[in-house]
Amino acid sequence: MDVEKIFHMKGGHNNTSYSKNSSLQKKASDMVKHITMETIQEVYLSTTPEILTIADLGCSCGPNSLSMIRDLYHAVDDAYKKTLINSSKSPINNNNKLSSVSVYLNDLPTNDFNSIFRALPDFLKEVVSKEDDGIKSSCLTHQGYFRPSLFVAASPGSFYTSIFPTNFLHFVYSSYSLHWLSKIPPGIYDEHGKSMNKGCIYICESSPPTITLAYAQQFREDFSRFLRLRSQEITKGGRMVLVFLGRECCDHIDRGNSFLWQLLARSFAILVSKGQVEEEKLNSYDVHFYAPSKEEIEEGVRKEGSFKLVRLEMFQIDREEEINGISYGRAVASTVRAIQESMISHHFGEHILDSLFSTYAKVVDEEMSKQDIRPITFLLVLSKI
Repeated sequence: MDVEKIFHMKGGHNNTSYSKNSSLQKKASDMVKHITMETIQEVYLSTTPEILTIADLGCSCGPNSLSMIRDLYHAVDDAYKKTLINSSKSPINNNNKLSSVSVYLNDLPTNDFNSIFRALPDFLKEVVSKEDDGIKSSCLTHQGYFRPSLFVAASPGSFYTSIFPTNFLHFVYSSYSLHWLSKIPPGIYDEHGKSMNKGCIYICESSPPTITLAYAQQFREDFSRFLRLRSQEITKGGRMVLVFLGRECCDHIDRGNSFLWQLLARSFAILVSKGQVEEEKLNSYDVHFYAPSKEEIEEGVRKEGSFKLVRLEMFQIDREEEINGISYGRAVASTVRAIQESMISHHFGEHILDSLFSTYAKVVDEEMSKQDIRPITFLLVLSKI
């Protein structure tokens, strides 16, 4: 299965789209937003470029992308104003003048970039033209302060390949993307090209050791490649903030992210028992996902050697019994559907989607009534060496 050609979040704005079903991701990014904003302000203050360049890798589509652009722009603008307040020079002669902020949105070519760009004109007008009440009463009025311009562009392609010119970026942000591998690990297939992970779609209790090794090896290769490529594209003094799913300990079989995949496999099996899905179809379906541990992340950064690990935080989203009026299981099912629909439809056909995710919602709620499920998320702050 060619991941780059098939995989994408569900576009558009209907009830099953990613734009309508990404509140869990937004909640997670908001929990650590203060760290992200502090980091980009530090980058600006240490580099003071005339044009600050930012990349959002794995931007997807929907309101989350635009919300992050707004927050990053305002954080940089606030840092810029502080430099002017602390300077006795006019910004016209100030070497630290910030003329513009350029944001490059990156995702696979199949991503729904159009939905983002249709919203851009009104968004840019609102973000850049919004009156700052503090300006009128500050010394900035006497210095001829102007907000920096904001430019937004798309840079389609896999972030496991080169995307930008050398020393081009000051800041890289990526949220809920790096747990996606560049491909399904080839090591899970036997000499005949058949998956050895029968009945599972990720690492599960019945998976042979070769499956775990194959997934871990693919993550090591992909993570190292990602770091190496970004080190070439990020300028001196640049940083990255990466937010992605992981696991709490060395054991892959826990009640975290891997367990949610086990529950999806169980939901597929229920459809198999009802004759709605062929067993062979289930046995040949695997996801290009990996939840690394803290130790694997630290080792990956150390071995690749291009970045210093400034900060590594592990956290989980506070669980609510209901999210926007629906059960936790339905919220998880809707989120996973918006993410996995393209892959599942390609392999099984669209006709199973409603039945599959209705079943999945019930299975998740049933398990939650027995014992909590704890999906773990990591935040990394990396500084280029």
